[in-house]
Amino acid sequence: MGERPIAAEARDLVKDFDGKRAVDGVSLSVPEGSITGILGPNGAGKTTCLRMMLGIIDPSSGTRTILGHDRPLEIAHQVGYLPEERGLYPAMPAVEAIAFMGALRGLPLREGRRRAMELLKSRGHEDWAKRPIRTLSKGMAQTVQLFGTIIHNPRLIVLDEPFAGLDAINQQKLEQLIRDQAAAGVTIIFSTHVIAHAERLCERIAIIAEGRAVFEGEVDEARGRLRPIVHLRTRAEDGSWRAALPPSAKLVGGEWQFELPASGPEPLLKALIEGGAGIETLSIERPGLHDAFIAIAGEAAAREMGHVPAVEEAA
Repeated sequence: MGERPIAAEARDLVKDFDGKRAVDGVSLSVPEGSITGILGPNGAGKTTCLRMMLGIIDPSSGTRTILGHDRPLEIAHQVGYLPEERGLYPAMPAVEAIAFMGALRGLPLREGRRRAMELLKSRGHEDWAKRPIRTLSKGMAQTVQLFGTIIHNPRLIVLDEPFAGLDAINQQKLEQLIRDQAAAGVTIIFSTHVIAHAERLCERIAIIAEGRAVFEGEVDEARGRLRPIVHLRTRAEDGSWRAALPPSAKLVGGEWQFELPASGPEPLLKALIEGGAGIETLSIERPGLHDAFIAIAGEAAAREMGHVPAVEEAA
């Protein structure tokens, strides 16, 4: 099976604001039909990268293409964009707000209203249709704006911190909507400072720290930078088998923990059995994306990410 076509690509994007470099040489490649997450602390440059890719602002240098076009605004009708700053007319009924957002992308209002009702009904929200935006909760209003982002059936959807401000239930609903769109062949790019969302959803990630892309590629590649962790509990406290454990092995609560040796599990198992360790439990845990993020971006960036709760509005 050949490689998928590229839906969006950035090469060496740089953006300076008043002499300060906000983005410094970011490159990104997004295959068609993939879900790609842009990870990094608030203020790392994620929003600026997205806006440059979409043509909302021009880069100081570097190139970008969206759906094969190097002038992104010319293809804007095939793109759905949910900005970090949410904005809906407070007096407008929900169904009209969704249809209006579609009209901004060339969808006739009548068709937009029909599709809006279908979207609302499909998610059990038909009772929102005639309610003014100002009467909806924050999560409900954000859902309406998300529906408006996809109403025109875009080929590419770009979401900037889409989970910010949502409670756990609405976050789950949004994750499912993203999966549904990807299953239909739509390409998804979203930025987030919450690693758990990227781990559950993404096929590819870009990690941005201080305006630079410190990693770009498959999630499995990022996790593969760390060796798996062995958890071992034995009946014997000591014996010749101890020589098979690496010097970095730690005994935590009666359980040995250490990185899986490069030779793999087979020599370890052989030494444990022949040495009479008496294996009670042995498991091999693959490192998560959080651990990979720390290894790639550093503890300072990880701490900055961790200080912001998943349901808090991004700064």
